[in-house]
Amino acid sequence: MSTHRWRLDGQLALITGASAGIGLAVARELLGLGADVMLVARNADMLETVRDELSDEFPEQGVLGLAADVSDDEDRREILDWVEDHADGLDLLVNNAGGNISKATVDYTEDEWRDIFETNLFSAFELSRYAHPLLSRRAASAIVNVGSVSGITAVRSGSPYGMTKAALHQLTRNLATEWAEDGVRVNAVAPWYIRTRRTSAPLADVDYYEEVIERTPMRRIGEPEEVAAAVAFLCLPAASYITGECIAVDGGFLRYGF
Repeated sequence: MSTHRWRLDGQLALITGASAGIGLAVARELLGLGADVMLVARNADMLETVRDELSDEFPEQGVLGLAADVSDDEDRREILDWVEDHADGLDLLVNNAGGNISKATVDYTEDEWRDIFETNLFSAFELSRYAHPLLSRRAASAIVNVGSVSGITAVRSGSPYGMTKAALHQLTRNLATEWAEDGVRVNAVAPWYIRTRRTSAPLADVDYYEEVIERTPMRRIGEPEEVAAAVAFLCLPAASYITGECIAVDGGFLRYGF
């Protein structure tokens, strides 16, 4: 068996929302497989701390960081300029940055729901488009979008969040078919509740936590590393004939019947 199919040596990955949670776990996973990484996050201090930690952990590989807000188009363009300044192409793009405010549909202000769309959906759309020339320079490249079970079924995340994730899944399918001829594979993952800073508040409610566990056949909350493993697989040469797919990382949540 050829081991290079299960390695990312020499490949360059751009990861958004990379300073914590799933994004940080993805960065660590890809570094462990031999990739160099370029990390993007809004909080400059957190990002620098993470960059230093990963550089110490993986001293043989490149770890770069840029503080930027993917919901701002000027920042999005700056991110791709930054990549071009450091490399002549890009192998992997992981659109992980996201945010949410969960409330009743009628209670959202226009600014709130528009910000959710900019952060979760338009950022992935624009970054993918801007990155396309860099990705197509490589013989085989990949995009992985971090979606959500909220984009597949109704959960209590609020309708704008679910809308953005459903659209992100559809963007995945469209780009997969459109860009296959350019050698760019495009896939997505759809997590359920994962133990991150953002989920700590709702899961701290004991009754709510029990409801979540009751609807999860594996009877536990997922870990960021478990999402990162699915993302990494979709990046690998071993997944070279997989495109347009969305893999649920949900402990069986979406398959729960009665």
